[in-house]
Amino acid sequence: MSEGRFLPPWRLFVFLSLPPLLICAGAIGYRLIERWSWFDSIYVAVTSLTSLGSGVRHATSQSGRVLTLGLALAGVSTLALAATELLSAIMTGELREYLRSRRMTRRIEALEQHVIVCGHGQVGQHVCAEIIAGGVPVVVVDRQDEALALAREAGAHAVLGDASDDDTLRRAGIERARALVTVAGSDPDNVLITMTARLMQPALPIVSRSDHEATVPKLLRAGATRTASPHLIAGERIADVVLHPATLAADLQMRESMVRPGDAFDGLTVGACGLRGQGGPILIAIRHRDGSVVFNPADHVRVDAGDVVITLNQGPQRDHRNGSARPA
Repeated sequence: MSEGRFLPPWRLFVFLSLPPLLICAGAIGYRLIERWSWFDSIYVAVTSLTSLGSGVRHATSQSGRVLTLGLALAGVSTLALAATELLSAIMTGELREYLRSRRMTRRIEALEQHVIVCGHGQVGQHVCAEIIAGGVPVVVVDRQDEALALAREAGAHAVLGDASDDDTLRRAGIERARALVTVAGSDPDNVLITMTARLMQPALPIVSRSDHEATVPKLLRAGATRTASPHLIAGERIADVVLHPATLAADLQMRESMVRPGDAFDGLTVGACGLRGQGGPILIAIRHRDGSVVFNPADHVRVDAGDVVITLNQGPQRDHRNGSARPA
């Protein structure tokens, strides 16, 4: 179901505001025509509009009776129209989709440091699966309902729309995102999405997919932090299977984590915070807040909030024939 078929908020507003407007119009009409008090005017307007029967006052003039007939007909018509629209929204699923969209919007608004993945094709599905497996929330942006349904099943949040549109990226929470990945189906789409995201968030890390080598300079000029070619990565992976089978069997993975204020590592040295503990991840490097990188840091190197700790970990073993994970 496309975004435009969701139950529009303006329709709800019309249905909720029309009865009060008719009551006000009827009360003013009775006040001017019959010279009743405001209370009696409102009372007769409500009883006429809701077809509850005659009140304590009756219109004596022909104009007042015409007003009563108009209010009665308007009340019946409004009730029938509202019931028809509500039943239609329920039967077609519009109301359910609209409420689900509102719930999803509230969940995304509560996210912090999530990753936005633009495009949920074959590459996007693998990207989302890896990021979610790493414990990072993902917001998928796609123009196809079917793709978003798969994203929700995988545990991602979904936003329906064009990722090159500013409003769509705002709904995806680009202001609070930790990174954005563009894996749309074509290089021109990825260039446009990258440019839009970079203009909105100058400091946001952006990883862009490129199917052709000639597109890489364009993506970098558009604002991509890094580019990735699925064909190149697949080729390197296949070569690694042939040249380094033992490394792949161990399933060694590079991971990084940012030290935040108040963390156990904040303000301590490498030796004091236990980063070199036996049996745990292997400390590879520390990237300090000023951008400098210390490879194989000594025990006296200090770790502060804002630094990024890079470690080598052993992840779940994978069946390299099909890339699926299996228990160790």
